[in-house]
Amino acid sequence: MTVDQLGEYGMTEMSDDEVEGFLSSQSLGVLGLATGGAPYMIPMSYGFDGGSRLYFFFLVGAESRKERLAEQAESAGFLVYSAETMFHWQSVLLTGAIRKLPEDGRADVEASSSPTWRPELFETASEMEGTHLFEFQIEEWSGIRHVGLPPGFAPRQEGEEQD
Repeated sequence: MTVDQLGEYGMTEMSDDEVEGFLSSQSLGVLGLATGGAPYMIPMSYGFDGGSRLYFFFLVGAESRKERLAEQAESAGFLVYSAETMFHWQSVLLTGAIRKLPEDGRADVEASSSPTWRPELFETASEMEGTHLFEFQIEEWSGIRHVGLPPGFAPRQEGEEQD
């Protein structure tokens, strides 16, 4: 079914302002990078510049698959979602270009748009290991949401039997 068809059940498309607000209020998503087969999908914390760019810190060792794939990628995908209940959720899908930033440009980005949250494990490890900053230039986005009960939905009453 299309978004339009699901509209009669309460799903709506998000406006650009709503997408920006949602991206600003979240800090985690799933980065998808191309491979020869299935996409390489990894959860990532991110920073958002409030307009057209996301920023990721990659914790890298001697061999980093995500760094290698990101450097080879012509484009990438990023999914940010929140599912508070089955009747209250939202998701934003982004596509764009990803690139590693040079060390000399890192200070400007870190001050304004660095990821606001990272698991403690990565925070501690990044103090001991190398991190590289990547920029995701958003080329396209779309957002959908469902807030509230669908029209005609009648919740089961306590003690009511299922068919």
